[in-house]
Amino acid sequence: MHNTNYHKASSASEAASLLSGADDGALLAGGQTLIPTMKQRLAAPSDLVDISGASDMRGITVSGNSVTIGAMTTHAEVAASKELAAVCPGITSLAGGIGDPAVRHRGTLGGSVANNDPAADYPAAMLALGATIKTDKREIAADDFFTGMFSTALDEGEIITSVSFTAPASCAYAKFPNPASRYAMCGVFVAKGDSGVRVAVTGAGDDGVFRQSDMEAALASNFSAGALDGVSVSADGMLSDIHGDAAYRANLVKVMAKRAVAAAS
Repeated sequence: MHNTNYHKASSASEAASLLSGADDGALLAGGQTLIPTMKQRLAAPSDLVDISGASDMRGITVSGNSVTIGAMTTHAEVAASKELAAVCPGITSLAGGIGDPAVRHRGTLGGSVANNDPAADYPAAMLALGATIKTDKREIAADDFFTGMFSTALDEGEIITSVSFTAPASCAYAKFPNPASRYAMCGVFVAKGDSGVRVAVTGAGDDGVFRQSDMEAALASNFSAGALDGVSVSADGMLSDIHGDAAYRANLVKVMAKRAVAAAS
């Protein structure tokens, strides 16, 4: 690893100040992506700003069906929240299936959303739930936030502080995990709320997370797994790698979607 200056911030505002004063600073949340990247010498920030101690970026608040989750809340904390499970079991189940216990106790929701790995789980939840991504500068709708593989609408130095959403009437997440990494080869989050049905897919698209509009239309009038029988999923735009080609992933999208709808129903 290269030499770097380490700072520990106690709040989002302090983190923003430390970042602005660095030549090439990087936020350190759970470190599940950044630290391995630095070890491989693929990243060499001049300064690391550790936000694990930023108390104003932690915690889960549930008020009726309104949910706010701090960016520094770990996957394990999301998975264990009984309040959250009562209104949105899909996201607690999703969090409980991320990586292994070590990853879940270090990795954070905000880090996952900001990194936008094409096989990460949380982006599908944020998109399907119509979440709002809150930063130290503004609020961004999930539909506008995820802009491509490892790409988001975040400006340089902008810090995610929390996410919020209205819990839907029903929701569920189903994924086909890589047996080694537990990353999704395909994951589908389905949510049915007052604004209709939203279906988001992760792990399968070659440009990251995306919404499946044909499935949303089919489920709008008949929210059942059988309603997806007539939906055709094209292999165009799907990832193809050593774990599975585009046609395989296209089939997984339909299979996982049907499982998610069945669970939500």
